[in-house]
Amino acid sequence: MSEFQDAFVQAARLLGRADPELLEIIALSLRVSLTALVLACAVGLPMGAALGVFRFPGRRAAVTLLNALMGLPPVVLGLALYLVLSRSGPLGFLGLLFTPTAMILAQWLLVIPIVAALTRQVVEDLHEEWEEEFRSLGAGRLRSLFELLYEARFQLATATLAGFGRAIAEVGAVLIVGGNIAHVTRVMTTAIAMETNKGELSLALALGIVLVALSFLINAGLVAVQELGRVARG
Repeated sequence: MSEFQDAFVQAARLLGRADPELLEIIALSLRVSLTALVLACAVGLPMGAALGVFRFPGRRAAVTLLNALMGLPPVVLGLALYLVLSRSGPLGFLGLLFTPTAMILAQWLLVIPIVAALTRQVVEDLHEEWEEEFRSLGAGRLRSLFELLYEARFQLATATLAGFGRAIAEVGAVLIVGGNIAHVTRVMTTAIAMETNKGELSLALALGIVLVALSFLINAGLVAVQELGRVARG
């Protein structure tokens, strides 16, 4: 049996017997990414909706900046966050570096622009379509914002799933601020990178299979949400 075949067999065994180390890494990955996603939605959804509804000086620049931040290299963000959280940095006294909290913070900052930018586009398109109706009903901008968030809930669920996909697949920033410490900050992406560099392919393959499965689930969720949206619109 070749080395690669043996690695696949060992990976299947790790998955089949629910290896404790494997489950620990998966659980931490989900905890970090889901926490970051919830926090990012709490900021990104209202931020994006506000940019879609309100008109103010500098709005165009804010939208441009938001779109640019969607492509921010994670390693650059990780480096900046490392400098802020290191002992000599302004937030070093908090002792957050190389902790799951630092990893959540990194993913949170990466996901906010995605959620906010997608929300802004969806809400702005709806607002342009319904602006006259809102005006005739005497609805103010703030009330319109909440109404549009509700009406766009299916499209916004798509933005949320896209944000989760970005978070769960992130490696650069979380590696810099998390340190990939066993049983503390080791998540799926950093573990795959480390195990591959060590030549220990079985655990890397098992985690890779889980990541691919999550990717399929996310895409299936996107399709399901889009279909629900079409049904709801009648």
